[in-house]
Amino acid sequence: MRRQTDRDELATYVLIPGAGGSAWAWHRVVPLLERRGHQVVAVDLPVSDPGAGYEEYVHAVLVAMGEPRHEVALVAISLGGSIAPIVAERTSVNRMVLVNAGVPRPGESAGQWLAEQNQARAEHYRRLGLELPPVFDPMEAFYHDVPQQVIAEGMALGLPEPRFDTLFSQPWPLRAWPRVPTRFLHGRDDRVIPLEFQRRIVRERLGLEVEELPGGHLLPLSQPEELVKRIEGS
Repeated sequence: MRRQTDRDELATYVLIPGAGGSAWAWHRVVPLLERRGHQVVAVDLPVSDPGAGYEEYVHAVLVAMGEPRHEVALVAISLGGSIAPIVAERTSVNRMVLVNAGVPRPGESAGQWLAEQNQARAEHYRRLGLELPPVFDPMEAFYHDVPQQVIAEGMALGLPEPRFDTLFSQPWPLRAWPRVPTRFLHGRDDRVIPLEFQRRIVRERLGLEVEELPGGHLLPLSQPEELVKRIEGS
């Protein structure tokens, strides 16, 4: 697998959200990329449909992408990291940038991946001397470093209620990672997918190294400027 080193001056950025499923997750990133002259497509995923599986998720990305004007760069966060490689197998993609992303094995379900991730999360909390909340708290896990004003904006929008009945039970359909130049960015303060766990998984499964950024799991909301710099390689 080759790492991206050269790119056209302009790109069509296709931004894939995580389990929240809303293009709003990228709303602080979109204008920063557009100011640089890029075409930017932020995708809504069908997370509120319990019957939606990988085919429906990939279809949503391809429809949103339409006819790109430039070379395509897929940027995906968290759960979106399992969708982006399938998209790259279906259409022309020049590079991928995965942010705090899941890295499933061929045939592994998202539910199996989540169980492994949760175990790593519990071990991470123990090493830090922190108490893992008995009930998963999205505010504590996802939004701990997101500005309060941004959190309030999201709550006011009434974001979709995710249902993964089908998606989490399906095996990841690819036999191997696509031969597309790929980078992994990860927040050093991620409370959902611990950085040290991600480094090991990405190295073992893909032979790549993770690039560390400041911030937690929702970097597009908490660190948009730094994230865009890293995505652009500047």
